[in-house]
Amino acid sequence: MTEATAKPFLYLVVCAAGVAAGVGKLVTAAQERGWEVGVIATPVAMNGFFDTAEAEARTGRPVRSAWRSPADPRPFPPPDAVAVAPATFNTVNKWAAGFADTLAVGTLCEALGLGVPIAVLPCVADALAAHPAYRESLTRLRGLGVRFGARYTGDPEADGRRPEFAWEHALDLLDGT
Repeated sequence: MTEATAKPFLYLVVCAAGVAAGVGKLVTAAQERGWEVGVIATPVAMNGFFDTAEAEARTGRPVRSAWRSPADPRPFPPPDAVAVAPATFNTVNKWAAGFADTLAVGTLCEALGLGVPIAVLPCVADALAAHPAYRESLTRLRGLGVRFGARYTGDPEADGRRPEFAWEHALDLLDGT
């Protein structure tokens, strides 16, 4: 737990995937499990992939997407854990390669270097998941202790409905941290 809060603090990194619209489910579940939550989004995710105003109302904190200036105070305390949901092909590959070109990926690179527990729920289509760079990125990140949930493709099931995204599984992966 951080000194600034009486509860552990979870950074929730949100990437640009259609299921991101449901991120409020993870915020609520985390709060019900005793976490304070701060949302960090990729720049593309900020462009209508989820309701940022709702996320700010639920967390009581701004959704972050851009670097702060050195004179600005830190809007979040240091993380006790990080959840990446949904995690896209692009974010996973940039993170594994150490490219910190956005606040979201930079935060993941830093959390990894600090040894902060990280849970990832990938949302990656089959064709992209077959790419060798993605498979290598998963191997590299898993080898560094990152915890991955099952990959979500969004493909419809036999009855035509899309399966639910397993938001709470990110928290299950972090249990015991």
